[in-house]
Amino acid sequence: MSVALDRICGQVFDQPLLYHPQKAETLARLLGPRLTGHSISLVNGEGAVDHVAFANGRPSTGVIGDGLGRAFDRKGISTFDMVEGVAIIPIEGTLVHKGGYIGSSSGETSYQGLQTQIARAKKRADVKGIVFEVDSFGGQGNGAFDTADAIRDLSKAKPTIAILTDFAYSAGYMLASQARQVIMPEFGGAGSIGVVMLHADFSGNLEQDGIKVTLIHAGKHKVDGNPYQPLPAGLAERWQAECEVMRDRFAGIVAAGRGKRFNKAAALKTEAECFNAAEALRLGLVDAIGNGQEAFAAFISAVNGKD
Repeated sequence: MSVALDRICGQVFDQPLLYHPQKAETLARLLGPRLTGHSISLVNGEGAVDHVAFANGRPSTGVIGDGLGRAFDRKGISTFDMVEGVAIIPIEGTLVHKGGYIGSSSGETSYQGLQTQIARAKKRADVKGIVFEVDSFGGQGNGAFDTADAIRDLSKAKPTIAILTDFAYSAGYMLASQARQVIMPEFGGAGSIGVVMLHADFSGNLEQDGIKVTLIHAGKHKVDGNPYQPLPAGLAERWQAECEVMRDRFAGIVAAGRGKRFNKAAALKTEAECFNAAEALRLGLVDAIGNGQEAFAAFISAVNGKD
């Protein structure tokens, strides 16, 4: 083995590494055969992860510094469509925290992209109003609250309306609720004002297959919540408490956007239920049931003083 490869082996194997375990497994699987000349068998692998910095919508500067928006500004490209002075900002598909793109891409909309659009819609003098076209079952918690705050701030400065083309659930509804008006179709859905956390326990399945996973770790809580052991009661309680805190914050955000139409107590009372159009209107989650195209045309007329 060359000196260079020997040095790399000394850095990869039999050393405590500050990697996420799945990233460490990726290194072992990719580099192991080349470094040792033999195939690599992992005794307690968790599953490799392909994480490359800045790939798959993870920008180098994220949301800090508005690098995405400045890139569009340098090219002189608008971050949204405009129709007669009205900006159209879609909130569609799965909502993710970071994504170096504007609008929906591969079924996802990023909070980063939304914040870029919102900031420019607010400061542009030629934007008289903003339509948020919503069709989302929600997404990540990180980034959702900041984006909701930005929409609410925008709604104080300029006329806004959220037009649901189908559904607005969970984070999707949180964002829609911050517009001055919310319109939904007759057979759409809204709500799910709550929080969910998923945990997979494969311990029983592994036992049936005769597989024993050994987790070697330093730090009592380093492997808390791993999928190869039953979830400890104490950890489940802690996660439940975190969910309750976020749900309470969620309800507060909705109330800040809806005001007297749908307060925090009413939001919490829903217990994260999803509602059809008639129910959502009765409870105050939305302001009207109607055709999206007609609502859009009426909004354009209103902001341009044609009514």
